[in-house]
Amino acid sequence: MPRYALLLAATVLAGACSPTNPAARNESASATNAAAPAEQEPVGLLSPASGKTSIVRIDCGSVDVADFTKVFSDREAYPHGHRHLASSCYLVTHNGQRLLWDTGLDAALKGKKQDIGDGLTVSVKMTVPEQLAVLGLKPTDVNMVGISHNHADHVGQLPEFVNKPLLVGKPDFDAAAGKKDDPFAAWRAPGKPITPLVGDYDVFGDGNVLALFLPGHTPGHYGLLVKLKSGPVLISGDTVHAREAYKLQAVPTFNTDRNQSLQSMERMEKIAKETGAKIVIQHDERDIALLPAFPKAAE
Repeated sequence: MPRYALLLAATVLAGACSPTNPAARNESASATNAAAPAEQEPVGLLSPASGKTSIVRIDCGSVDVADFTKVFSDREAYPHGHRHLASSCYLVTHNGQRLLWDTGLDAALKGKKQDIGDGLTVSVKMTVPEQLAVLGLKPTDVNMVGISHNHADHVGQLPEFVNKPLLVGKPDFDAAAGKKDDPFAAWRAPGKPITPLVGDYDVFGDGNVLALFLPGHTPGHYGLLVKLKSGPVLISGDTVHAREAYKLQAVPTFNTDRNQSLQSMERMEKIAKETGAKIVIQHDERDIALLPAFPKAAE
């Protein structure tokens, strides 16, 4: 496994809840809910939108890649050469409740460039709390945090939100338990506000914000479907890192399961077609322009 995967592989939460019934969030979920993505049906995708919902894209750092195809395709499907990847996070507001989706790279990287091996250099220009402040918010104003998966460029600033309810894939959470770099250690004590996800999950219980189980990049990887008045948006997590991945069937060398990765790519595209959702790839810098420029919100 390349050093990139080792650095970006901290892991996710334990416990179980029903992906479809918010009233049963504290109950154990059957392992059968974690079926392969091609076998699952989207949860509540046809339910009517209600209330006001918005998304603000937050800059959570960047990754410079010396040779993209060597690390981000296990069969070198892309042309050889440099690529700049964005690290994007999103503040989703729904009926006055705020969900922060991913927390980006470590705030300690602000103003620095760090070589993490395999021709990869990471950096941060502005922290999540600093950008929340531009919006007139503090970390305490965030109601819950959702993590797409356990890699360090998605969990780096979790320490700012240790008292907040956390949504994260159960397989990723379980895998991190007991590790020195466990990003979820603060949520493991009894009584902590944790929702370990198994299968799709209706975040607010009304079908408008859905965490979609899309494994393969990691065993507990998730995307996020958000229904806006202007049209639904499907945030990819790391199901893919670039727009070309679907056509080229390009799977990163450090993904945990190639077949699941391909099934999740297919499922994400299928959901987007069925719902009319706009796919926003978190790491593709071209997709930054698909949402309004910070600090404006898509509604």
